Amino acid sequence: MSVSTRPIRFSAADGYELAGELFLPPGRPVGQVLVAAAMGVPRRYYGPFATFLAEAGLQTLAFDYRGIGGSAPPRLRGFPARLEDWATLDLPAAAAELRRHGDAPLFWLGHSVGGQLFGLTEGLDVRGALFVASQSGYWRNWETPRGRLAIFAFFWGLVPALTLLLGKLPMRLLGQGEDLPAGVARQWAAWGRDPDYVLGHARRTRGLEHFDYRGPMRFYAIADDPYAPPRTVERLHGFFPHAAGELRVVEPAALGVPRIGHFGPFRPTFRETLWPELRSFFLSRAGVEIEAAVR
Repeated sequence: MSVSTRPIRFSAADGYELAGELFLPPGRPVGQVLVAAAMGVPRRYYGPFATFLAEAGLQTLAFDYRGIGGSAPPRLRGFPARLEDWATLDLPAAAAELRRHGDAPLFWLGHSVGGQLFGLTEGLDVRGALFVASQSGYWRNWETPRGRLAIFAFFWGLVPALTLLLGKLPMRLLGQGEDLPAGVARQWAAWGRDPDYVLGHARRTRGLEHFDYRGPMRFYAIADDPYAPPRTVERLHGFFPHAAGELRVVEPAALGVPRIGHFGPFRPTFRETLWPELRSFFLSRAGVEIEAAVR
């Protein structure tokens, strides 16, 4: 028997319809993984890795946030979406949908912004959280002058100007995934101008209760990632002081490649190197013997 996939549609907490894909293992699931995608990255990108997880018994849901991919309206201009909506309306509904298909332990896989949103998402009983290239995006967190200047210009100049002019942030034009609703991009930029980034937003609007997570949490920083260099990942790690957390830095040379980058970790190139380590985080915390699970 092999992994099967099932396209699904489900309603967010406010009734907005979201598109997703469920990856079903050949036998009874030993765990369930909710994929919280990176900014502007559609669910199809995570398909090969989700299949890899399901092969070992981890039922996985990848979905598109509102305004992205199959969850986008025909036209983004005027579409009322904020970045926090992904955390408070979309992700809880995705977790509930996953729960509807089984009762195995729930895990969170956050890529980039998908890790940042964890502390804003309420009501989830998460057995463990794994963040890949997830960072605190305050512009001064970049160590090099060139990096700081690029992020400063993006958050203070490019995002406000382009969203005002076009009614969206044209990420496709910038070579960075799918276009973003203007409200999502503007809130992202506002966080990026705040020294405490998403933590500052939480402090002002809802309190820090969900940054008090005390379960297993692992962060992966990619050494050659210009969008989430290790120092920025370390800053986000610091937002969860009570988690059983650890930070690992992945060097391209250690995986036998010249580069990985921000979007590289989930490419099939790393099926035999990085992927088994990521998968073992979930399997070990689901109480599964890893060798037996992957036979």
